[in-house]
Amino acid sequence: MRAVSAELSKLASLPATWIAMAAGVVVTAGLSLLSAGSDPSPDSGFSSLALGVAGAIVVGVVAMSSEYAVEGEESAGGRQITTTLVATPSRLKVLAAKALAVVLATVVLAAVAVLVAFGLLVVLNPAAMPALDADFFVRAGGVVVYWVLVALLAFGLTVLIRNGVVPMAVLVANFSAVPVTFLLTKVTPAANWLPDVAGMRMWSRGIESTVEMAPLTGGLVMAAWVAALLAVAAVTFVRREA
Repeated sequence: MRAVSAELSKLASLPATWIAMAAGVVVTAGLSLLSAGSDPSPDSGFSSLALGVAGAIVVGVVAMSSEYAVEGEESAGGRQITTTLVATPSRLKVLAAKALAVVLATVVLAAVAVLVAFGLLVVLNPAAMPALDADFFVRAGGVVVYWVLVALLAFGLTVLIRNGVVPMAVLVANFSAVPVTFLLTKVTPAANWLPDVAGMRMWSRGIESTVEMAPLTGGLVMAAWVAALLAVAAVTFVRREA
């Protein structure tokens, strides 16, 4: 727990973390405001959360990319990763602590975003508010899990690349209004099994696709992709030079 606390403290000390947290909520709120006057749809309220996930991407990226940023003159131009590995020699422990810190931060961010999205919907367009039944809470939980898995996806890619620019650019672009992976589903049904497209089944009920996939199946597919990526990232992180 000491390693997790240290990683949470480092994550909280990064301005980019707070910008990402604010952006995730603000983007969600802005999209909720824009869509509040539209006709109700199966994904009313949930669709605004699809773009707010960019905040989770940034959290996942900066948790690792900050370790490889060159520090100031007072630290002789070194990198934080050297200090981190001196304090915690076990690389797997470092990686696990960082991943858990990303999960905890993203859970908080996603929960706040969900409350904001549906709070605005209740105030501005109650008719579009989904019924507060079991399915609603399952879908809301699915959003939180989706954001966490996206953040871990960003984290794992950053571990492999050791630079935050590429993972952030690629993932934010793909999770934009028209995801590239979703467009691929129009070309080949196999694209429905890509992590983000499959994961969307956890909360979206408005996906037009030739492939039927239950929400639980979609979540498990996305989790399997993320687990595989983190396993590769862990092996790479342990074997290569810091």
